[in-house]
Amino acid sequence: MSQVYLSLGSNIEREKNIRSCLRCLERKFGELTVSPVYESEPVGFKGSNFFNLVVGITTTLTISELNDVLKEIEDQHGRSRAGPKFSSRTLDIDIITYNELVGIHDGVELPRPELFYNAFVLLPMIDLCADQLEPKSGLPYRQLINQLPTRQNLEKVPF
Repeated sequence: MSQVYLSLGSNIEREKNIRSCLRCLERKFGELTVSPVYESEPVGFKGSNFFNLVVGITTTLTISELNDVLKEIEDQHGRSRAGPKFSSRTLDIDIITYNELVGIHDGVELPRPELFYNAFVLLPMIDLCADQLEPKSGLPYRQLINQLPTRQNLEKVPF
């Protein structure tokens, strides 16, 4: 079994899509470890605020198989891939870490680069595993917060 952490985000019908996504992930992978939900401003474009969180799963799927399942869940939630990279999303699911792998595996860069520059990925990760060592730097996740290049306004929201 592989330990995987996923980043989830939505700024279109965000509560509905995040809750539905969590149900889909639970049906597929069983028990989930779920961080608090944060509200954050969009990065790279103007739009509605996002809900972001991190979810821990265990799986026997390969990275490629997992990525296909996640894309299917995004598609079931109306995800459009036709627009610009930085745009509003019904649902965005990214693999942050897969075990202790570092580098590009099956076309997925691990750990996901956003972990190192977006607080909306790092803070929920810290909530779940603050003292665990991040595989690329070898530092505990809690220490990475001081290395974020910019400050982002995040607010925990009741969920």
